[in-house]
Amino acid sequence: MVGADEQDVVTVDVARWSALAEAVLADAQRAGELTLTFVDGNEMAALNAEHMGAAGPTDVLSFPLDDGSDAVADGVPELLGDVVVCPEVAAAQAAGHAGTLDDELALLVVHGVLHVLGHDHVDAADATAMRERERALLRAHHWHGAAPIGFRQEHA
Repeated sequence: MVGADEQDVVTVDVARWSALAEAVLADAQRAGELTLTFVDGNEMAALNAEHMGAAGPTDVLSFPLDDGSDAVADGVPELLGDVVVCPEVAAAQAAGHAGTLDDELALLVVHGVLHVLGHDHVDAADATAMRERERALLRAHHWHGAAPIGFRQEHA
């Protein structure tokens, strides 16, 4: 697990969010190399345009690498992928989404790692399953109990 903070707009605890990402991987019984990078709005907008064809910054992007078929060959760890989070966007949307910046960042980290692990929300059934998995992981590794009142996974 490699974590990096390449922005200075919002203070983030890289070690804490890296530990959450590692917990999600452990829960899924997956081991390998994952990077978690925090970037500013300009960098996220550039990544969003390049990889998604969308204008402006988004909250989280995931870039899966290996498909898991060769998980560990000759002691070489699987390259899981990269999760890129924009704390600036997270701060702007937290009140209308997860409720607090802390919960917003936790949700984005879990969401991004799940995408790297192959989860998606293209159709309604997949979206429901992914939201349920996010909540379970947040209960287990972020809140260590029930979700706080006001937490939501869908934007208001």
